[in-house]
Amino acid sequence: MAEKELDQGKRRFLLTATTVAAGGVAAGAAAVPFVASMLPSERAKAAGAPVEVDVSGLEPGQKMVVEWRGKPVWVVRRTPEMLKMVAADEERVADPDSKRSRQPAYAKNEMRSLKPEYLVVEGICTHLGCSPVDRLQSQPEAFAADWHGGFYCPCHGSLFDLAGRVYKNKPAPDNLPVPPYRFLSDTRLVIGEDTQGA
Repeated sequence: MAEKELDQGKRRFLLTATTVAAGGVAAGAAAVPFVASMLPSERAKAAGAPVEVDVSGLEPGQKMVVEWRGKPVWVVRRTPEMLKMVAADEERVADPDSKRSRQPAYAKNEMRSLKPEYLVVEGICTHLGCSPVDRLQSQPEAFAADWHGGFYCPCHGSLFDLAGRVYKNKPAPDNLPVPPYRFLSDTRLVIGEDTQGA
């Protein structure tokens, strides 16, 4: 009789342990898709979720393109010479103080940026939505003999300086928009998150 009671106790223990273990595995398996659903999808990222950008490989004088909200965003690492050219273009641009252009308050300065070295702008012309091409070097161009560098829209001839400010008497009405962004470190930034909200 004692052996039967002992076997029943073992049986109950094994049944309880197996039930608890199986329940734990089932709960874990059910939690995985739930937790995964909380992460932003590629579609959500394209629709406007913040995009993290590593600029550690961006050399002075170079530009990289990142997609945010389905639009190209340009990140340009400006050289000291490029920064001088921005100051030299002050009289040539239509909205030098960016009073009527779209940018966060922290980018409403001569360089239109958080850090003078880095320009972050949406790469879409404010005239009809074309994508300008970069001409970052200071050299004579067919469209401007005294070109200091910047961006040229071949569709209708709009010119933008190295701060994304539109030149006077050009079809584009406003400077290139600056999206919200913030720096996580010296080599990483997030486009789509405002520095004020950090």
